[in-house]
Amino acid sequence: MNAPSTVEIRLGDTPATDPALNPRIDKSVLDVHELDLYYGASQALKKISLRIAERSVTAFIGPSGCGKSTLLRCFNRLNDLVDGVRIEGRIEFHGQSIFAPEVDVNALRAQVGMVFQKSNPFPKTIYDNVAYGPRIHGTRSRSELDGIVEESLKGAALWDEVKDRLKESALGLSGGQQQRLCIARAIAVEPEVILLDEPCSALDPIATGHIEDLLDELRGEYTILIVTHNMQQASRTSDYTAFMYLGNLIEYGKTSDIFLQPHLAATEDYVTGRFG
Repeated sequence: MNAPSTVEIRLGDTPATDPALNPRIDKSVLDVHELDLYYGASQALKKISLRIAERSVTAFIGPSGCGKSTLLRCFNRLNDLVDGVRIEGRIEFHGQSIFAPEVDVNALRAQVGMVFQKSNPFPKTIYDNVAYGPRIHGTRSRSELDGIVEESLKGAALWDEVKDRLKESALGLSGGQQQRLCIARAIAVEPEVILLDEPCSALDPIATGHIEDLLDELRGEYTILIVTHNMQQASRTSDYTAFMYLGNLIEYGKTSDIFLQPHLAATEDYVTGRFG
């Protein structure tokens, strides 16, 4: 549904001056400065600036096509793989530009892991799915791998369900279990940041509940960024929420403020279902 004509979009203000874009964040892990992204001649992100709080959950909400997933894929440079993409502006990870020539992209992606909308376990055993990343990064000891697999599956709240099935194919797991396996695979390489792109969109309510419980357990241990269309999910799971529309960051703040006392009428209209 198109936004009604009453929606007012504020452009041009910076996080330093606009209270709608400047939540108090004591320590950030990712900092975005004036980020523009183009697919050929089409601009998908427009002057995005925000700071991501360390060891917290940040949700990105907004209508389809507003740039949420595009922004998420910027944080571990997955957009590098898309032909015709041009990026201007900066993203800093602990103060260092992720676009600097000296940055090892593979090392960045180990620190900033990704879980996609559709679960994508490898056609391997459950064990080998989780051990894949550590092996790629040089871990060869079987006992060390055993420990990593067990701890990662426990961290993803999946160990008790699969501990007797580790040699079975991951493709035999349910959809919700596969998604948690993908989270276990992501945390097996000890990332600092986990990116979740609509992780529950293909799951039933019970499996969605498991993922949301898991996010609550991981809170404080990792910095988590989640793209979701589900307003209730964003309000339940996140500490901060960013509302995006047509490639712009419209409002960004504590989740309680975004949903209960937003600065902008456009934000209130969206979170209450008046448009989108």
